[in-house]
Amino acid sequence: MSSVPYVDAFVRPARRPGVVRGERPESADLEEPFVARAIRQAAGHLSPPRRASRRQLAAWAARVDREAQGLSELSEASFDRAVAELRAKLLRAGLEEQLLPRGFALVREAARRALGTPHYDVQLFGGWVMARSGLSELETGEGKTLMATLPASLAAMAGIPVHVITANDYLVERDAEAMSPIYERLGVRVGVIAESQPDRIARREAYGCDVTYATNKQIAFDYLRDLIAGGGNRHLASRLGLDGTRAHTPQTAPVMRGLCFAIVDEADSVLIDDARTPLILSGEGAPADEDTVRKALSMAGQLDEGAHFAVERLRGEIELTLQGRSRLDELGHFVGGPLAGERRREEWVHRALCAEHLYERDRHYVVRDGAIEIIDLPTGRRAPDRSFEGGVQSLIEAREGLALTPQSETLARISYQRFFRRYLRLAGMTGTAREVSRELWNVYGLRTVIVPTRLPSQRVALGQTVLPTAAAKWNTAVARIGDLHRRGRPVLVGTSTVATSEHLSALLDRAALPHEVLSASQDQEEAAVIARAGEQGRITVATRMAGRGTDVKLGEGVAENGGLAVVSTELGEARRIDRQLFGRCGRQGAPGSYEQIVSLEDRLLEAHRKGWLGFVAGNPPISRLLGGLLPPAAQCAEERRAALARRRLFESERILRQLLAFSGGAT
Repeated sequence: MSSVPYVDAFVRPARRPGVVRGERPESADLEEPFVARAIRQAAGHLSPPRRASRRQLAAWAARVDREAQGLSELSEASFDRAVAELRAKLLRAGLEEQLLPRGFALVREAARRALGTPHYDVQLFGGWVMARSGLSELETGEGKTLMATLPASLAAMAGIPVHVITANDYLVERDAEAMSPIYERLGVRVGVIAESQPDRIARREAYGCDVTYATNKQIAFDYLRDLIAGGGNRHLASRLGLDGTRAHTPQTAPVMRGLCFAIVDEADSVLIDDARTPLILSGEGAPADEDTVRKALSMAGQLDEGAHFAVERLRGEIELTLQGRSRLDELGHFVGGPLAGERRREEWVHRALCAEHLYERDRHYVVRDGAIEIIDLPTGRRAPDRSFEGGVQSLIEAREGLALTPQSETLARISYQRFFRRYLRLAGMTGTAREVSRELWNVYGLRTVIVPTRLPSQRVALGQTVLPTAAAKWNTAVARIGDLHRRGRPVLVGTSTVATSEHLSALLDRAALPHEVLSASQDQEEAAVIARAGEQGRITVATRMAGRGTDVKLGEGVAENGGLAVVSTELGEARRIDRQLFGRCGRQGAPGSYEQIVSLEDRLLEAHRKGWLGFVAGNPPISRLLGGLLPPAAQCAEERRAALARRRLFESERILRQLLAFSGGAT
């Protein structure tokens, strides 16, 4: 029997979690010895992501094909018996390597019978990587949703509760509904955790299923609530409507069965982008003091940038100068209440300055139905379950002329790094992971394996155009979009914010170019709009990550005309975010093209103008010569900054756990 050439995918210890043990298991949150941590991190730096060869892919597919011989001729009853035999073996042995080929053959046959779409060889290989607790990088459009059913089904039949985690509620409900026929054919029960269903009894039933689909936020929030409900803290439990005693009722008892096996879809978005800030479970605090909020805004308005305070927009920081503190002392003589004290006054004015200078409408938040809704910057999607901390929410509401909501109070918090490390088994899949493969290994122990495409790519790269001013960029972009439209090609235009989408929309209206705009303000319809983006002559303007996970189908005659044209008008905060946008075209071997039109005045370049970037950008002759080097340099600098912020958060939590353990406190 031929064997598959070894792919170094990290494998966690094979434990027997879930219903077999009858408890809520999770990986111990232990401090890793310094030497072991240093060796692992060195291995991550020295070992790039593995690129699987077509020979490896073919060898694994051949093993599955041998196990599949005769399955298609089985009657339904005989197929059920074959599934029952495999389930018995998996329950005894777990996800053992020798059982995977037969298991994959049965899951593929179930997909053929239930959906008429058996798994392709690339999906079989990617599923094998995930079954070994690795991360599969599969090109956009190659079928990751179907691929996830391979490891999920086998783990479920082995008695391991599986969480399939993705980035938003739409993808959760869509994927669970689309894949349910496969699971049902294998006797695997499927549950869905949706934001619209807060009832804890219903959630416990969903977590009680063999495979549960949920977003990272919903599942982590439920984990924190379960910690509080089971931790005996009656005060916190009562704040959340839970029971802090051991005498739980059906409405208050923990809902989860532990952290056994997570399969993370859009893994770079969930494990990297969302890991920049901790997940905070908040309760309603004291009502906002409207008088204090308005006085703080008034005092902040009497301070001058440069003289009284310095703004570091790149790092999101504001620092009062000595002159600024003196000016605040003068203003403090005329106020009373909470702002009379020097320390409290500086804290509130600092928050007011942040609200005024760091948070922009239609970039960091939108106003919808009379309320502030935060925009998740990496995805461009609204995050209605989040709010600004430390009184900033009230200050922004006052600035926007909205009713002030009660201030939130932090009840529990956890970083995504710490949360996902608690799973006994962790696997992932995405189209864009290679740039962050070292971080995925260092933090989560996930080895990235790049899976080849099923068909040769016909995607054409048309390069990057760098213009000196934003006005020149938009004029060039509109002209280019108009040219593509007149040729009958569909055009998907990527922007970074709601504001730039609306600005471009106004320019397209002026040029009499019909189009649709999709942004964080209207994400309920984003999947439908993105799905239509491949129709002949259609122009779609969208924030870069809107509609992620939605397939763009080409309309009649589009492939013969060159396919979908993707035009990016702004740099992403990371190269992989641009790659995600570019991956909307040329899917599954279809034709398509992508290009980028940016300017030296774009936000990301402006933010990194210090040093040689600023020198080059500020000298027209040099910028004409070296302007093409500025965008990738700025992106690399931003990637390093974001990675450093995530590492600081991770290290600060590690140090905090050490201090709490030393003092005997709760961790």
